[in-house]
Amino acid sequence: MELLECKNLCKEFDHKEILKNINLKIPKGKIIGLLGKNGAGKTTLIKLINDLLTPTSGEILINGKNPGILSKEIISYLPERTYLDKDMNIKQVLVYFEEFYSNFNSNKAEKLLKDLNLDINTKISKMSKGMQEKLQLILVMSREAQLYILDEPLGGVDPATRDYILDTILSNFNEGASVVISTHLIADIERILDEVIFVDNGEIRLMSSADELRTKEKASIDEIFRRYFKC
Repeated sequence: MELLECKNLCKEFDHKEILKNINLKIPKGKIIGLLGKNGAGKTTLIKLINDLLTPTSGEILINGKNPGILSKEIISYLPERTYLDKDMNIKQVLVYFEEFYSNFNSNKAEKLLKDLNLDINTKISKMSKGMQEKLQLILVMSREAQLYILDEPLGGVDPATRDYILDTILSNFNEGASVVISTHLIADIERILDEVIFVDNGEIRLMSSADELRTKEKASIDEIFRRYFKC
């Protein structure tokens, strides 16, 4: 059984097709790049998988079942926008996550916070946007989930911090779990990808092993992406 499967998935807004017959399978134990330009449909697909939107047609299966309460235990989701309560401090956020998610590992979260020299008594409102995004990533990666879905995890941080974030992703997801990273900053994440999915205009244009694609095209994933989507 696949960890995630989408069958003929379609989504319309105001009679406009945003996703068109999406068919894909996400196996266990892979890091997968969901790659496309802004507006390609990546975030809509992610919201459907997380049961935040309802498909117009088609089906999503997570461990063989439709999205719902049970799938929220399986999936750890990092949204594109920050959502933290700025009246809380980091310690209060950790307690909230520990109470809300039975698979949240507070010891792992505290270790990652120490790596960033973040004081757990720091108020969210006193943190920069980049620091808040790093905190959100720590919270997401500290859950013992089966599928981690990260929507633009590098968008608001400086290039020097990106390597830390990628190393955090690599070293903190469960063995046998999978990670889906949605981004348009392909060169930054290419080194950690096992597989790639190219999305354009609401359709999947390509699905491939990253290594096989590089060998076939004799180019980096970033270069191949630029060829596919050349304006």
